[in-house]
Amino acid sequence: MTTKIDITEFRNRLKENTKIGSPELKIEWGILSIIFADNSKIFYGKFDNSTFEITKNSNFFSSFYLLKGTYKNEKKLTINYSIEPISKLGNAWIKYFPIMGFIMCNSVFYFQAKPPIEIYVIFNAFLVFISIFSRVIIKLQNKNMEQKFIEIFEIEKLDK
Repeated sequence: MTTKIDITEFRNRLKENTKIGSPELKIEWGILSIIFADNSKIFYGKFDNSTFEITKNSNFFSSFYLLKGTYKNEKKLTINYSIEPISKLGNAWIKYFPIMGFIMCNSVFYFQAKPPIEIYVIFNAFLVFISIFSRVIIKLQNKNMEQKFIEIFEIEKLDK
């Protein structure tokens, strides 16, 4: 992908819009972020003269993915990036915890608790809703992060 801006302007925009730090070690403050957090910059991460690793700068909702890429100056500034999970453990947690929770809770319900069918149906519907909701929110966060990146750095997608 290419961009309309030159390499100097790209680096300046990275500096202006990125709070420096390691995306893998970002600390979430939760409710204390109202007092302590600096959310004036859109991205959080690190970059150098040819590579970058940035994620969304937010203290309430942690981001599980980061934009990782390289840039180099040819005839135009060329940017290659991908969206990757920050940690494999976090990614597995998001994907498989609802399934494990579903199996464990239903095992307890079936073998020990024996609740009325209404509670059983409500609880399972809640678990399914939470698992679908979490995946949709993560996909929307990734799409929003990529759109902000494309918008700020004026990236043009190459036609193939």
